[in-house]
Amino acid sequence: MIEALRHDDIVNQVGGRFKLCALIQRRWLQMMQGARPMVETKGLTDLEVIMKEIVEGKIDIDYKNEIDEE
Repeated sequence: MIEALRHDDIVNQVGGRFKLCALIQRRWLQMMQGARPMVETKGLTDLEVIMKEIVEGKIDIDYKNEIDEE
């Protein structure tokens, strides 16, 4: 199990469980479409990489870009 998910720190960092889930889903889709990871991936699963990116503050939900795209 991913250690960051055992505590509510990451949930509070993102702003809630729903936002965390949405951020993970969006980033996972980006990675499946060819986006490069922003952290060291040696021996990590995709989900572990995404969680590490969130914990390190490399990715966040950007609502402004979502509004501009619509």
